[in-house]
Amino acid sequence: MYQITLITLIAQACQMGSRVIAALFAIELGANPLLVGMLISMYSLFPVFCAVYSGRISDRLGTRRPMLAGMGVLGAGLLVPFLIPTLPALYVSAALVGVGFVFFNVSNQNLAGGLGPPEQRARNFSTQALGYAGGHLVGPVTAGYAIEYVGFTRGYLIFALLMLLPIIVLAFNKALHLPPQPVTAERKSTLELWRAPALRRAVIIGGLMTTGWDLYTFYVPIYGHSIGLSASTIGNILGMFAAATFVVRVALPVFTRRFGVEPVLTWAMFIAAALFLPFPLLDIVPVLFILSFGIGLTLGCGQPLTLTLAYNNSPPGRSGEVTGLRLFINNVTHIGVPLAAGALGAALGVAPVFWTSAAILCLTGHLTHRTAAPGA
Repeated sequence: MYQITLITLIAQACQMGSRVIAALFAIELGANPLLVGMLISMYSLFPVFCAVYSGRISDRLGTRRPMLAGMGVLGAGLLVPFLIPTLPALYVSAALVGVGFVFFNVSNQNLAGGLGPPEQRARNFSTQALGYAGGHLVGPVTAGYAIEYVGFTRGYLIFALLMLLPIIVLAFNKALHLPPQPVTAERKSTLELWRAPALRRAVIIGGLMTTGWDLYTFYVPIYGHSIGLSASTIGNILGMFAAATFVVRVALPVFTRRFGVEPVLTWAMFIAAALFLPFPLLDIVPVLFILSFGIGLTLGCGQPLTLTLAYNNSPPGRSGEVTGLRLFINNVTHIGVPLAAGALGAALGVAPVFWTSAAILCLTGHLTHRTAAPGA
């Protein structure tokens, strides 16, 4: 699991770091918030169409080959802006990085869920989630300093070179593989999976939580730029967010054992909503650091908990497909949120974007509370 966590950390860091560089590079090239929103949406546009397919491939072929292929495409996407430093190239890069990451990510999560007995699954996902949290920390911070010291294009090159390490680890360690899983029943349409209420609930709540996450990571660079913060300071603000997600995921098993999954998710979403409200009204960097850390503590609970619920409710032999379905819903939000936020920000300013996110997180907490109620 620790090698899987390392691979996860590097791939997530490269993906997240490229999003920060892309947003700030696009602004440098003259893009307005709407164009930046369209750019960030490209990370999820094509993954929407191949998320479920990548899950079926993972079930059919095992996890090793899809992970290697995904990491190769991701690395190639990171090279495009280095070779062609133009705004259209940023869109091509975002599309390639998005497709590569979804093929890697579906099989990566399928691998973590399939290692060991079912009773170790929650611990596996919590350990893997530390890699995601570490990537969210390392990626933006590295991107911020790379932009300041070596420039935008060389920042992309740094991340492309970093992708060589997980490719080498996976290529030479054949133990990091989940073989094809037999299907014990006739395979039906993916839509049939929605008939399982617990699975449907986990996917919907995960998608709503992702909306709040996306709005935050998308609009912090834009807001920071608007109040005159440097690229490294913006990266450090996002780094505080990521550090908090790492901290909370270490402690998360203790909280869920004591209070239960739904209560932890419910309160996390309500607290996150409260922290979003004052963010766009402040320009004091230490206060922004504190708020960012608090938001990271709350939103960091969502991914491992909803992933565990979804995997536990997967039909035999279809865990990869369920993971792909979950990422499909998440990628729909990845597309719609930056576009809507970019349009809203261009029309009304930054504050309404954060307040809209707070309303969405309140709705997420309300739905989670209702599902935990008896008879809901």
